[in-house]
Amino acid sequence: MNMSKNNSKSKFKQKQNKVELLLLILYVIGFYIFCIHRSLRLSRDHFSKLRGLRVGWLFSPARLNDASDDQWRNFRTNLPILSLVFGIFTLLANIFRKLFRLRARGMSFLWFFLSLIYLSYLHGACILFIFLIASSNFLLVKIFARAKYFTFLLWIFNLGFLFCNRIYQGYSFSIFGREYWEYLDNFRGTFRWHICFNLVVLRMISFGYDYHWAHQESRFDQEKHIQRCHVCKSGKNCYQILQERNAHMNDYTFTTYLSYLVYAPLYIAGPIISFNSFASQLDVPQNHYSIKEVIWYGLRWVFGLCLMELMTHLFYFNAFATSASWKMLSPMDIFIVGYGVINFMWLKFFLIWRFFRFCSLIAGIEAPENMPKCINNCHDLESFWKSWHASFNKWIVRYMYIPLGGSQRKLINIWVIFTFVAVWHDLEWKLLSWAWLTCLFFVPELLVKSATNAFQAKGALDGFIFRELRAAGGTITITCLMVANLVGYVIGPSGFSWLISQFLSKEGLNVFGFMLLTFYVGTKLMFHISDAKQSMQ
Repeated sequence: MNMSKNNSKSKFKQKQNKVELLLLILYVIGFYIFCIHRSLRLSRDHFSKLRGLRVGWLFSPARLNDASDDQWRNFRTNLPILSLVFGIFTLLANIFRKLFRLRARGMSFLWFFLSLIYLSYLHGACILFIFLIASSNFLLVKIFARAKYFTFLLWIFNLGFLFCNRIYQGYSFSIFGREYWEYLDNFRGTFRWHICFNLVVLRMISFGYDYHWAHQESRFDQEKHIQRCHVCKSGKNCYQILQERNAHMNDYTFTTYLSYLVYAPLYIAGPIISFNSFASQLDVPQNHYSIKEVIWYGLRWVFGLCLMELMTHLFYFNAFATSASWKMLSPMDIFIVGYGVINFMWLKFFLIWRFFRFCSLIAGIEAPENMPKCINNCHDLESFWKSWHASFNKWIVRYMYIPLGGSQRKLINIWVIFTFVAVWHDLEWKLLSWAWLTCLFFVPELLVKSATNAFQAKGALDGFIFRELRAAGGTITITCLMVANLVGYVIGPSGFSWLISQFLSKEGLNVFGFMLLTFYVGTKLMFHISDAKQSMQ
């Protein structure tokens, strides 16, 4: 009797879930039709007031293309030459590895030589600054690695140069003497070295910590990891095991260190890879991805590039943001442009990071995926930051979060970490505002999560209430994320009060309600996607 009653309840719940899913999908379809129609109209009505639009190549007659974002424009323009250069580099690396059976030492010399050619074009004579600082860091690590105060020295040294590089804009050769060195300022290359050096700083810290930990007993339980990891169970090596497993002491050489710092495929934009992982893959190429999987990965990237071309030819979201033209728009249009800007940013970084990761995979070195999850499938801050610049997140967890005390001091750690993330990107008040706003939004989420983890649903009603509260929390989180990113990357702190005033008007309150409803529906849909994935496992 009880079994039949439970079965009928289960069937009713499944039917209820299907109906809810159908309604959610219909709403989402309607929302995107509305957004596309409104965005097309906005682009058509305001294109003459926007900066950064260029003559495009899609459609007839050709539409204007949104080239207002400096990063995307430079990447798109240089994509053919980048593809050619990395194609030659990876081809040579693979030929030499197989022909001469090169291992870690030989491959480090080869990649250092290839990367030196690349850096000479990018930075010209400024590579002297890079190697001078890098050599000083190597000496510091080798001399003080076993000292108790080593990590303090490592951070002071690297943060000091991070700030000085920005303040003095990469320095001038005249500081070494006008008579003999000043003429080198005429050969500074095509790309500012101190911008790329931010990533080099992360690699120098990684080398320091990994060498420091190599002198200590490893806490990583390799056997336990292999039992849990489906990749390692299959006889392959996942990225985590490559990172956590200490490299051989013979791998901590100056040439391996330098080739790690300036490894060409990942030098400009990453993804960020730990020294342990890099050194082990120099010795034995990655076996996580087969040739077929790497090719499929590249084809998916081409599809993403086509989507970006379509998006920038049809919708001028970023041009609205950079031209400050969004101030002329209604609250509804501000919401649509803001949502569009965040999606544009996600797709931009998705394509840039995946291109360089693809080049590195061809060369036999796996780096973490920077965008493992779509931005529209994140309903809490923690999952968002694990999926946005994920390799940086892994770096922060390994070299900052855990050394600072991990989850025991989480509420304090997030302030230190996000402040570092802001100043690492650039010394700007709007980035600090973004960091501290994110922390303010993070604190309530952490407190709520700790409370919900202790909560256990005793019946169907409790389960329903708990799920609805989670959906409401996801709605608020997505709203906060959108505001924080707009303040940090578009409107700045000065535009924050203006944005609030717009949404507190009569029209703005209606739009705000619509926005909350949309994010609520999106969060519920994410729950269904998550449930479907769990049932498939």
